[in-house]
Amino acid sequence: MSNQNNITLGNLEPTGTVSPKGERCDAAANRKLILATAEKLFAQHGVENVNMAQIAQAAQVGKGTIYRRFANKAELCLALMDSQMADFQNVMLERMRKMTAEGVTPLGQLDQFLDALVYFIEDHAPLLDEVQREGLLGNYDLQVPHFWLHMTTSGLLRQAIEARELLPQLDVAYIADALLASLRANVFLFQRQVRGFSLERISAGLRALVAGLRFVEAE
Repeated sequence: MSNQNNITLGNLEPTGTVSPKGERCDAAANRKLILATAEKLFAQHGVENVNMAQIAQAAQVGKGTIYRRFANKAELCLALMDSQMADFQNVMLERMRKMTAEGVTPLGQLDQFLDALVYFIEDHAPLLDEVQREGLLGNYDLQVPHFWLHMTTSGLLRQAIEARELLPQLDVAYIADALLASLRANVFLFQRQVRGFSLERISAGLRALVAGLRFVEAE
């Protein structure tokens, strides 16, 4: 249990991918305006029903201005996700610190993390779907704010193994990939919209996969 504070992801700064350092004040203001306008339009009409030209028009900036900052809508969606994912990260890290202080085991923390992640994906699936369809999350680039999901999941899995809660021979990297693959936006939207699965059912199923890997002492 002594390693429970060692979730390496907590040490990663949520820098994101689209906040260039040294940006001029006017450029930074335009970027902020574009993102705020896009977020409003997405909320009103749905991500899939809004294009870059509409965002530029609503923000009263030229198309060249918006495309100098974002090559396509997926990059813009990723920029929006940057701060939202960072907020989720900070909330979860603080929650896990409290759980550690309260003696919650690594497996218990993973259970709560996966449950919270299901509800986060529900709120952001359209943005994530746009980003993933362009392949912007495909390489676990350290600069992508979503990389820490894998780091946190694998970190908690390793700690659960060390605490003898999970089978010692588990392939942690694979299991982490497999768990998060089931929460890819396209899979998640299919389960919600086509299969009609409730959030409770998705969360329970995901956590049951982990529970099936529990270590059981031989009698």
